Amino acid sequence: MRGVVLHAPGDVRVEEIGEPKITAPTDAIIRLSAACVCGSDLWPYRGVEAVDQPVPMGHEYVGIVEEVGSEVKNVKPGQFVVGSFVASDGTCEICRSGYPSSCVHRVFMSLVGTQSERALIPHADGTLVATPAMPDAELIPSLLAASDVLGTGWFGAVAAETGPGKTVAVVGDGAVGLMAVLAARQLGAERIIAMSRHETRQKLAREFGATDIVTERGDDGVAKVKELTAGLGAHSVVEAVGTQESMQQAIRSTRPGGHVGFVGVNHDVDLSGEELFFAQVSLLGGPAPVRRFLPELIQLIWERKIDPGKVFDLTLPLEQAAEGYRAMDERRAIKALLTP
Repeated sequence: MRGVVLHAPGDVRVEEIGEPKITAPTDAIIRLSAACVCGSDLWPYRGVEAVDQPVPMGHEYVGIVEEVGSEVKNVKPGQFVVGSFVASDGTCEICRSGYPSSCVHRVFMSLVGTQSERALIPHADGTLVATPAMPDAELIPSLLAASDVLGTGWFGAVAAETGPGKTVAVVGDGAVGLMAVLAARQLGAERIIAMSRHETRQKLAREFGATDIVTERGDDGVAKVKELTAGLGAHSVVEAVGTQESMQQAIRSTRPGGHVGFVGVNHDVDLSGEELFFAQVSLLGGPAPVRRFLPELIQLIWERKIDPGKVFDLTLPLEQAAEGYRAMDERRAIKALLTP
């Protein structure tokens, strides 16, 4: 079958790779209906994360179950399914506490690769959620978004204690940041400040529910958020980038007693203990427990109450995956969808 393989920074190829095979009774194999390029895929693509050997790419996926292991009970061949970017057993104590992305038996799907025609899904019962029926074609992009970026943005908003009457600021205007704006609106935030310098992303943020746009960054961005909040800062801030500057901006934009949900993949962030001590803010983040939210998100999409699929502004056949990476790297696209 065909799959996307990263050979070195900037070197993405679509080539013949091995067919997936059931190796454990809890596995499933799905035929991909859609996959996509994630912002976190750009870290190794840019050489920020080491690439020592060819690696399969992709961890966001939707598709139709083709085969299941003997112990799989929750999904069956022929069903359309959405899965998390982290495979989890769903039964361990950590999963049951609501954090399946830290399952004691977790498997990051980036190690498996889902930018391909088919994919092996470990821990199928704890990872996959079937849709109520076969979805209409126009729902597939939104269901794909639920596999990672929507669930991650949602977790960022939940971790930041977003809710009615709250002012929420979102640091980062990539797909996850835009999904955090959508989530904040759904969770009832009164005011949503999207921090973005890009007109197309600002427009989409407005569509998803942003009430204010802040173009400044760093300390200037913090000052603008303070200006918009009577000098206090936001009640809730979602950090959706993962850099030193974005984390500092998020913490400094939060009022005392507020909450920061950080979901940008961390790269060389070094926080001052003294600053955290005097900031008096709560921090919660990390790999999003997407599987926890999937049933709710799928239902919202199925009932057409949300349309996160708008975040895909470039659709390409799998064979043109390299162009999807280039377009996102050059910020010509917010998020690229790949059709196997």
